[in-house]
Amino acid sequence: MPPDAPTPRTDEASGATPDVGGPLPHRRLGRTGLTLPVVSLGLWQNFGEADPWSTQREIVLHAVDRGVTHLDLANNYGPPGGAAEESLGRLLARELRPLRDELVVTTKAGYRMGPGPYGEGGSRKYLLSSLDASLRRLGLDHVDIFYSHRFDPTTPLTETIGALATAVRSGRARYAGISSYSARRTAEALRVAEQVGVDLVVTQVSHSMLNRWIEEPDPHDPAGASVLDVAGAEGLGVVAFSPLAQGMLTDRYLDGVPAGSRAARGGPLRPAFLSETNLAHVRRLDGLARAHGRSLATTAILWALRDERVTSVLLGASSTRQLDDNLAALDAPALSAEELEAVDALPSDTGINIWASRSSDL
Repeated sequence: MPPDAPTPRTDEASGATPDVGGPLPHRRLGRTGLTLPVVSLGLWQNFGEADPWSTQREIVLHAVDRGVTHLDLANNYGPPGGAAEESLGRLLARELRPLRDELVVTTKAGYRMGPGPYGEGGSRKYLLSSLDASLRRLGLDHVDIFYSHRFDPTTPLTETIGALATAVRSGRARYAGISSYSARRTAEALRVAEQVGVDLVVTQVSHSMLNRWIEEPDPHDPAGASVLDVAGAEGLGVVAFSPLAQGMLTDRYLDGVPAGSRAARGGPLRPAFLSETNLAHVRRLDGLARAHGRSLATTAILWALRDERVTSVLLGASSTRQLDDNLAALDAPALSAEELEAVDALPSDTGINIWASRSSDL
């Protein structure tokens, strides 16, 4: 934040508006005219009903104040589903209202959101009704990017991508994207998008030093291309989520599972992921990071951004301090050849990609 920029008030009654801080580095989103900050804020975790509203508010306003203008959601983020969108909607109605045009607000649909046959999947009915519900929770007439959250083998791609086309044509979304699609399915989705007359401009995928599936050849792709190969060739932006492997690529789990951590709470970071084999990899990377004067988290963020095809990395935050620590990575020295070689020596699949069997392996 520039030295003369005002600090946002933290009392809700004030209705104070944050300034968009001094610009973070931006990258162009594929072939579009849109740019994103290289670090974006994901509201997947820490923005549910069990999390204090005051903390949620403080994190989002501080992020915007630091120049993190891309705020990423999905219909089922919470818990319960919809809670994260409702929380951001409260801020968009008050403190962030004057800044709406400076923000990139994105959401998705595809995973389980409600009971019955129309509560998940890639059908036109589910995607468009979900988008309408998301807009009501957010208090907006449009989102900037609407994603198909996962490939659905039970629904024709013409229907799924056609629903994205309707979202854009109707003005409910400015851009359309896909998430967790394999290289083969990404290429297929692009062909279908051309047929139905919509531009797919971005893919959102998990990517970290412990989960490098988007760099690996897709065995089902006729040309053996990777997700990054397809994105680069087709001009797709790439937004990488979980670059810290849900906290594994920090110092938090080096000596076991602390009370109150994601693993201890039974969240998506499963204790099985913290195997001795995986922890040995993490400790090795941590040692290299410290030898080069940086934290493991900083190294992980720099590593995820090393490829220019990656437009932005999505980071969660449980506090403003954690957010600031992560943003400090952008001022750190570039990774050494030794560090890059150490990551290359790791298995590309350490078994932590919880999305693979539900989309990216299909």
